[in-house]
Amino acid sequence: MMRKLLLLALFLTSATIFAQGTITGTVIDSDAPLPGANVSIMGTTIGTMTDFGGKFSLKAPSNTGTLEIRFLGYKTLQVPFTVANGQTLDLGEILLNPAEDALGEVIISIYSLAIDRKTPVAVSTIKAETILQELGNQEFPEILKSTPGVYATKGGGGFGDSEITLRGFESENIAVLINGIPVNDMENGRVYWSNWAGLSDVTRFMQVQRGLGASKVAVPSIGGTINIVTKTTDAQEGGSAFYSLGNDGYQKVSATVSTGKMDNGWAATVSGAKVTGNGYVDGTEFNGFSYFINIAKDLNEDHQLSFTAFGAQQRHGQRQNALPMEIYRISESGTKFNQDWGYKNGQVVHVEDNFYHKPQMSLNHYWDISVDTKLSTSAYASFGSGGGGGYRGVNKFGLGTESNPSPYRDGYLQPLNLDLIVDENVERGALGAESYLRASRNDHQWYGVLSTLSSQILPSVEFTGGLDFRYYEGSHFTELTDLLGGAYALDDSNVNNPLNAAGVGDKISYYDVGTVLWEGLFAQAEYSQDALSAFVTVAASNTSYKRKDFFNYLDTDPNQETDFQHFFGYSAKGGANYNLDNNHNVFANVGYFEKAPFSNAVFLNFRNDINEGAENQKIFSAELGYGYRSANFRADLNVYRTEWNDKTFVQRFQQPDGTTASANILGLDALHQGVELEFSYRPSERLTITGMASLGDWTWKNDITGVDIFNEDQEIVRTINLFVEDLKVGGSAQTTFAAGADYQVWPSTSVRVDWNYYDDLYAQFDPETRSTRELGQSWELPAFGLVDFGLTHKFDLGDFEAMLIGNINNVLDTEYISIARGGMNEGVFYGFGRTFNVGAKFNF
Repeated sequence: MMRKLLLLALFLTSATIFAQGTITGTVIDSDAPLPGANVSIMGTTIGTMTDFGGKFSLKAPSNTGTLEIRFLGYKTLQVPFTVANGQTLDLGEILLNPAEDALGEVIISIYSLAIDRKTPVAVSTIKAETILQELGNQEFPEILKSTPGVYATKGGGGFGDSEITLRGFESENIAVLINGIPVNDMENGRVYWSNWAGLSDVTRFMQVQRGLGASKVAVPSIGGTINIVTKTTDAQEGGSAFYSLGNDGYQKVSATVSTGKMDNGWAATVSGAKVTGNGYVDGTEFNGFSYFINIAKDLNEDHQLSFTAFGAQQRHGQRQNALPMEIYRISESGTKFNQDWGYKNGQVVHVEDNFYHKPQMSLNHYWDISVDTKLSTSAYASFGSGGGGGYRGVNKFGLGTESNPSPYRDGYLQPLNLDLIVDENVERGALGAESYLRASRNDHQWYGVLSTLSSQILPSVEFTGGLDFRYYEGSHFTELTDLLGGAYALDDSNVNNPLNAAGVGDKISYYDVGTVLWEGLFAQAEYSQDALSAFVTVAASNTSYKRKDFFNYLDTDPNQETDFQHFFGYSAKGGANYNLDNNHNVFANVGYFEKAPFSNAVFLNFRNDINEGAENQKIFSAELGYGYRSANFRADLNVYRTEWNDKTFVQRFQQPDGTTASANILGLDALHQGVELEFSYRPSERLTITGMASLGDWTWKNDITGVDIFNEDQEIVRTINLFVEDLKVGGSAQTTFAAGADYQVWPSTSVRVDWNYYDDLYAQFDPETRSTRELGQSWELPAFGLVDFGLTHKFDLGDFEAMLIGNINNVLDTEYISIARGGMNEGVFYGFGRTFNVGAKFNF
């Protein structure tokens, strides 16, 4: 009996030892290997990537299954396998064919993409299918709301007015790349998402790299990098049509058509979309048209050209002014209330609005110099035109009070009756308009060249280097848009024309042109062999600012235009990833960089006053991470610490003579640190569970006291005291959680539920308001949780593949404050209540 038990135990032990088989192979393109291809087993989270020779090896959890092999620019391939326990199955050479991108072009941004279990950064990827099915009529950045460290809001609630922070840093400190091309404003670093209103329609995937990121362009980002890769020319002939409708009159229609690769080697894809709606918030009607075109040509085996152009022309009403909570409580519109609009001649007029058109075009050349060396070059241009509305003259656009409401409204908290202002301006006659509407314009032209050389200099070492040159010229002025019945508006802002009787279309208030030059170089060495991969990257850049002021200086004044002010910045970062086995990996990265101040810190007082004390901002960041991959579970855990020193801070104050002056304050530091967890669990083929936890601690590190400000006569005009030590950084939820489930009810039908929770959210405040210690901590907003629901159903309609999509956001109609400025009784924006959209897509 004992002998039989021993034999049974030995058998069970042997079965356990040999419960897995090994699958190997080499992924190639024609006769060249494809390093970095993703190889995974379908229905599991087991995966690996090919090495520099295109080879891979992984353990199979069962005897049979299907490999899925993906590589950017190539058609995804599925390969069934059968492997005996304890044996090795060599699939030999596996050929990938160009498909999803015509001509097999390599998009320039591939050099900045993070690869799982290789690139040592914290990263999350959002695919096109997720954007199509889950975004609905939300703002584009909201698709990232379940990503660790991200806080995305709708801003004031107007179309495209969304805002996003990453690890507590606002958009000017987050690098945003579209096809590898930086799009942050070159003067202030911001990203205006309304400029890219149609981007969600053409995005293939988004990759959020938190912290230092994998970007090789010379763009220093403090919070992280959002890398957006758009569609390219589809290799297959065909197209699609899409229609969606939603709450508050939302409608969207779009279409895409592709020629496929024709016999002459040309291929083209064209997309267009139109969107309209009344807006969830009062007075935020919107309309927009977006477009995308890609034309590609394979010149020969070694050279390929691709031209891409896309843009979105849009106009929408805005809610510019945050209001005290009590205003929303007593308003008939509740949290939808907006004071920044009214009626004129029975038509809606947006006192605050936004209109913009910013097409971007790029010509990309890809050169396979040899099997080991490739050169990618992109020449691009962007032309922005538009601005944001408001008023000038006497302020007749406020609310008044409940006991003394504005006479220009038909009751307290009612829309503006602009006809009353028109009547007053008409009565003034030759005196001109007393109140009128304007638009703050920011028209610009931007040209750049980005070139990257990649070479396999050793079997285990790849070198990447390149250049990043940019020229930017921005024209800033106020345009008079509506005299509201007046004959003209008297404006004395221009010293060259102090008695300007301005009409519609004329420039008033200010007019200046800013020029920015950027020259950047970067180089990286990357080592990868067996389980270890590591990189070292260095970059340097020179940022030059120049300003020309047409209103504050006479045309004959040599001070009307400044010389270029130069700021040299640099960065150095490195990291390593080590795969402990097929399940576990660890990584670390560290970096330091200096970032040039923005234009408003270089030129003070809205004049050509040069800030001699402007200095680079200094950032140090370090991170440790751990990853786990198994057949049905994957998780990523990381901790980070980012120190931000000498943050650009300019304080404006009034001098004894009544004029306004500015001072540059140095030494203001902040510390952002935290822990992030992201996981995905697949207990069955039908059910996928996802989750995220992000615990941040973002604070100001120090006080600044006793800083004396001197005037031109070296007299002390003010002493600065900023008491901000240990105060929480406002404007972003420091604690966030997310959980989601996607269940396939039937083979063609799935439902999903997502929950997001936000806590430790503090009101935004300017450090200059903390002039005494007694003011203390910023106001902490109430925590809140939101639930979203979605459904997708796929079916065939004749020869067409079709899909129905439905989403309900904030299913429980939770009331919450998403943004607060100052204290409880100053200004807040409420988030949206329950919203919905339904859509249908047809492929042909």
